[in-house]
Amino acid sequence: MKKKTLIYTRFERFWHWAQALLVIFLIVTGFEIHGSYRIMGFELACTLHNYAGWTLIWLSVFAVFWHSVTGEWRQYLPSLRNINTVALYYAFGIFTGSAHPYKKTREKKLNPLQQLSYLMLILVLLPIQILSGLLYIYPEWTAQMLPISLEAVALVHTASAFLMIAFFIVHVYMATTGETVLKYTNSMITGWEEIEN
Repeated sequence: MKKKTLIYTRFERFWHWAQALLVIFLIVTGFEIHGSYRIMGFELACTLHNYAGWTLIWLSVFAVFWHSVTGEWRQYLPSLRNINTVALYYAFGIFTGSAHPYKKTREKKLNPLQQLSYLMLILVLLPIQILSGLLYIYPEWTAQMLPISLEAVALVHTASAFLMIAFFIVHVYMATTGETVLKYTNSMITGWEEIEN
């Protein structure tokens, strides 16, 4: 039997959508900085990219604080229990109509693959993206902190941006794999989701 349950708090929903908008904006301005197209011009794209980057940094700092205070950081602790079952579901079962092997609860919102991927995003990819961006904005830091060229920093920043784009594409696709195409998106807007009781 399914029960409508509040899964995502207001802050989680705000954090999710603010991150999404910032990442999309950073991708758009980043491609313009690299000369892929010309909409706003190089100077304005750089300025806006830097402002969006700083906004993402402050949002991330506040999110770390919020997760620490509320104890929600535990949601991201990866459990390898049943990870193979969940991986097989996403590789095959999802295409054959199999039931999802993981039962979501308010206390355990993320399945093992989500825990692992979000933890890697939060602890590895996002910090690399932020640090390389800061080192590029402030080249004097690069000279003092690391024996690498500014070109190498730019390459790391761009490579991690493409990994972020790949994550974003997979994330959007996975959001469409619920019982309906918009089920997971609706729950991230309203906070409520029907889950097994």
